[in-house]
Amino acid sequence: MTKIKNILSNVLKEITPTQKEIALINNIADRLKKLLDKKAKELEIKYTKIEPQGSTGIKQTQLKNDFDIDLFIGLDYNLYKLKYEGLSRSKLKRDSKDDFLTLCNNWILKSLTSDEFHRPRLLYAEHPYVTVDYILEDIKIKIDIVLYFDLDVEYIKNNGPISAVDRSPWHGYFVRDKLTPKQKDDVRLLKQFFKSSYSYGDKSAIGKIGFIGYSAELLIYYFDDLTNLFHNFNELNKKPLDYYDRTEEELNKIVHFQNDYLIIIDPIDKNRNVASAISKRAYKYCNQKVIEFLKQPSPEFFTIKPIPEINLSVKEDPLLSNIFVIELQNIDTKIHYTINRDKLYSLGESIKANGEKEFSHFNRFGTIIFEIFFEDEKNLYTIAIYVEKPMISKSYLRKGPPITEEKHVLNFKRKNPKSYVKDGFFWVETSREFSNFSDFLKDFVNGKISNNLQILNISKACKTLSSTGKKAIYLLKNIILPFNI
Repeated sequence: MTKIKNILSNVLKEITPTQKEIALINNIADRLKKLLDKKAKELEIKYTKIEPQGSTGIKQTQLKNDFDIDLFIGLDYNLYKLKYEGLSRSKLKRDSKDDFLTLCNNWILKSLTSDEFHRPRLLYAEHPYVTVDYILEDIKIKIDIVLYFDLDVEYIKNNGPISAVDRSPWHGYFVRDKLTPKQKDDVRLLKQFFKSSYSYGDKSAIGKIGFIGYSAELLIYYFDDLTNLFHNFNELNKKPLDYYDRTEEELNKIVHFQNDYLIIIDPIDKNRNVASAISKRAYKYCNQKVIEFLKQPSPEFFTIKPIPEINLSVKEDPLLSNIFVIELQNIDTKIHYTINRDKLYSLGESIKANGEKEFSHFNRFGTIIFEIFFEDEKNLYTIAIYVEKPMISKSYLRKGPPITEEKHVLNFKRKNPKSYVKDGFFWVETSREFSNFSDFLKDFVNGKISNNLQILNISKACKTLSSTGKKAIYLLKNIILPFNI
């Protein structure tokens, strides 16, 4: 047995769930099915099926101590079809969302009355669902109960889904039927590798979204096993993976694929790229870790470690003086973390765009690189920002029109009476509104942060208050910046 195979074999023993864990999850799912079915009969609500989906459900690709359950409830679309007939895509989305909300409130939440189920609550980003906690001694299991339209797979392939999660059960069936037990073990190893690289799921610490579970399952499907995938990992951004065998040229003609860094086509929906949301940063960092593992194999590459806090006492570190933080606390727990995450990434992009260029498009504070890190269980969020030039001159020479363009020259001279000619162009010394990035940052974010996010601190890195903030700086400085500056 080679060293790599030996390492993988030993790691797999540590991360494979026990039969006791699997039995516990199955028992809880069965208990929930009975409660939901009983209430459905009382309310005369029709459904097609209730079954556990995801890695702990029919896929069976979960890791040890991964107890979270995704319980999906199928609805017969034919019962709703007439009501939705003739609606635009956006109106259909709104109306179906309202119907899901009604069922969540009147059926699902009212089913969860048993003592073992705690804090049933309605959550949604794009799609409403119910979350409840099952607590048994020292085990706490989060259960998501999700409604979807039980569509035929051919309907989805030809028309796309109705709701955001209609494909999900078919993803489960695909993984259940197409991956061998050995391949499912390789999926576990791959997930563990991504987690140890801080690049897994929609809570990825590196980039907005990391490698999701379904993308890991499809990567093993396409490459047969983990070793082959690792040997080809550095080609993922160059070679699209398409279940429908279209050429790269054909895929590039599809408009909504053209800006995607990685392409892994969904076997259930040829118009969906499963990898569209995977961050370029997550891929680049994982690729580097794969290269390192192949050169010097070690089980450490599969060990999930807490993100360290940056040591702010190292005053001579030149990068720390170029890093700033915005520390925030979510004061409305009903707001889903993905909504907060997306809004903060949007704010970060605005800070970058406006901080790098003056309104006149002249260079401002130089290159700006940011990262968002959050710990939603603490309701804490941080934007860590690297700035190439935190202090700049209070004025700059702005280039005007060439002296040959009389109309533009007259207009420029009228607005800038102190302008002058140099090298065939008009120039004017222009005062900056901000020469200190810290002042710019505080002014720029004023009024741009959601009311549910309370500002705790806006400062240089050395004055960071929270553990979350210090972890954000560590990620930016040690994992993001080495690949981007």
